[in-house]
Amino acid sequence: MTDILLDAFFISIKRLSMDPSIPTHKGLTAMKSLTGVFAVMLAGLAVRDAPQPASVFPLQGTWTLVAADKRLPDGKTVRDYGEHPKGRLIVDAGGRYSLQIFKSERLRFASDSKADGSADEFRSAVLGSSTHYGRLAIDEHAGVLAFSIEGSSFPNWEGTTQKRRYRLDGAELRYQVPPRADGSIPLSVWRRLD
Repeated sequence: MTDILLDAFFISIKRLSMDPSIPTHKGLTAMKSLTGVFAVMLAGLAVRDAPQPASVFPLQGTWTLVAADKRLPDGKTVRDYGEHPKGRLIVDAGGRYSLQIFKSERLRFASDSKADGSADEFRSAVLGSSTHYGRLAIDEHAGVLAFSIEGSSFPNWEGTTQKRRYRLDGAELRYQVPPRADGSIPLSVWRRLD
């Protein structure tokens, strides 16, 4: 497109400068006008052809866990991962994510070896953590996050897609997990760090 415009511009200039029927002062005025129009057209093409910034995934960044609660069937909200849960959610520009939630009151193992833990220590470690990674998709109109889970501390989640109703309010992300078998609904609240 730019080549065609350049050719048309130079042909017009050449005709104006070689046409003896056009007085010199009118020819100069016409060339100035053509030059101005041409400059505007080139600027417009440059803007149109400039690379557009890649769209940013709305949840891209690093998030810290604020709350990991659950709503009981009677409507009461209680702590699900203890009084001071810890966690990180990291999401890249393409929607790939890694999520970790830990109960801060997990039992410490008596031994320095994971293989030598007691039944209570293993139970505390497994039930006191939730980790998974994969790809995250957002349906903003429906208010739904979809976690396509590639790897998880709970193997049954691997290869599944889990949907959660969510709300994003500035630097705060809230979502709820579908109800568990006991009727409780896990609730997670995250705050953006960057």
